[in-house]
This record gives sequence, C-alpha cells and structure tokens, in this order.
Amino acid sequence: MEARQPSSIELERRAFRRQQSVRSVLIAAISTIVFAVVVWLTIINTPGWSVVQQSFFDPESWVAAWPRVFEGFLLNLRVLAVAAIAVAILGTAIAAIRTLRGPVFFPLRALAAGYTDVFRGLPLIIVLYLIGFGVPGLGMTSERIPAEVLGTVALTLTYSAYVSEVIRAGIEAVHPSQRLAARALGLSNARTMRLVVLPQAFRKVTPALMNDFVAMQKDVGLISVLGAVDAVRAAQIETAKAFDFTPYVVAGVLFVLLALPMIRLTDWYTARVRQREQAGAIV
Repeated sequence: MEARQPSSIELERRAFRRQQSVRSVLIAAISTIVFAVVVWLTIINTPGWSVVQQSFFDPESWVAAWPRVFEGFLLNLRVLAVAAIAVAILGTAIAAIRTLRGPVFFPLRALAAGYTDVFRGLPLIIVLYLIGFGVPGLGMTSERIPAEVLGTVALTLTYSAYVSEVIRAGIEAVHPSQRLAARALGLSNARTMRLVVLPQAFRKVTPALMNDFVAMQKDVGLISVLGAVDAVRAAQIETAKAFDFTPYVVAGVLFVLLALPMIRLTDWYTARVRQREQAGAIV
C-alpha cells in the first residue's frame, strides 16, 4: 500500500512556511542586535555601571561566596525533593476526596474545600511564619525542630492546595463514560480511580503540574526566613561580610540553573502534546 502523498496545496503551504521561517530568523537576528545596542546605551554605558558591576558582579566576591552558597543550595535541593514527593501524595489525596460522590462524604469534601481555600489564599511567607514559629510554640516535643523540616511542612501545605486543584480539574475533565465503562466491567470505585481516571487526568494536566513544580523550585528559597542556612541565607551572610551583593547573584544563578531544565522540559512536553493533537492535519 502506497503512502499517502501530500497534495499540491499542502506542498505550497510547506514552501510558504519555509519562506516565513527564513524571514522570521532574519527579523529575530536584527531585533536581537537592536536590543543589545539599547541595553548597552541604557545600562552598560551609564555613569553608575562600574559601581553596580563592582557591587553585584565582583569575581573575587563570587569565588569567596561560592562554597557557602552552594552548600546552602544543597539544603534547598533536599527540601525540594522531600516537599515534591509530599505534595504529590497529599495533593492527589485531596483531589480524590473532593471528587467523592454521595452525601455521606460531604464532611470530607467540605474539609478538603476549606483546606484548599485557606492555603491558596494565604501567602507562602505567612504560612512559613505560622508553621515555623507556631508549631514549636506548642511544645509537642522537647527537642528543637529543624528549620528545614518546618519549611518543608509549610511548602507541602501550601503547594498541595494548588496541586490538588490542578489534579481535580484533570479528574473532572475525564469523560464520565470512562468511569461508567470501568464500573460496568466490575472495577470498584477505588480501582476505577486508580487505573482509569487518574492516568488520563495526569496526562491532561501534566504541563500545569510541571509549572507548579518550577514555582516551588523558586519558593523553596523562602525557608531562609525561618533561619535555615540555605542558599539565600548563606548569600545574606556573605553579603554582610563582603559588603556587596554578589553572593545574592550567585544564589540567583543557582536557582535559575535548577529551574531551566524543568522549564525546557515543560515547553517540550507542551509542544509534543500540541503536535500529537494536531497530527494528521494534512490537506
């Protein structure tokens, strides 16, 4: 069987797209050059640029601050890893609770809805203060709770509310016929949710979940307000010692390098999903 060949109209469209691509590359190159000139004229060529460069981009301060800031950044990575797993579990559980049917589950649904309303409304930094200073004040343990543990709890509580709503939207986007067909085959409600509904729901909301993970990568630096010597607090200490802000730039670069792979992966996955949905659109 011969493969279907594109029509002459499709060939003309492809040629037009190639021409547009070349034109777009030329325009992008010219606009980049213009932008570089504008940056040079408005920032680098200003009278105070040398002072800013010495205060924010000093190589000696960079080298001196690197070991301590990087050590604090490893703490951020540990907190992020634990919080991401906890958010995935708690967020999925809350989303499943909010989709339970029947009046008997109303108290659970109301509790889950109240949880998401509260923690989506509270700024993360306030949650950090409430957990970081309120929980130790309860005196539940005689030992001091590490600041990174309290920060992980605060991150988990906040981001679980956002993630649960994303997952719930994915669950509700699955057509009811999928659930009915699974029940007709004899699957229980729990197995229907686990084997039929959740896989389709996660596929629909994966880009949104990846964006939430990128946001959490940045916000993990806020645990410094509790006294944890992470990358941000280490940069603050080094800044106080050297009297310049280069350590903050070091910490910022580390967070950007952490986020870039996930950002690029999110863009690639989104484009892949869009391409799969538009596959076969050949005239």
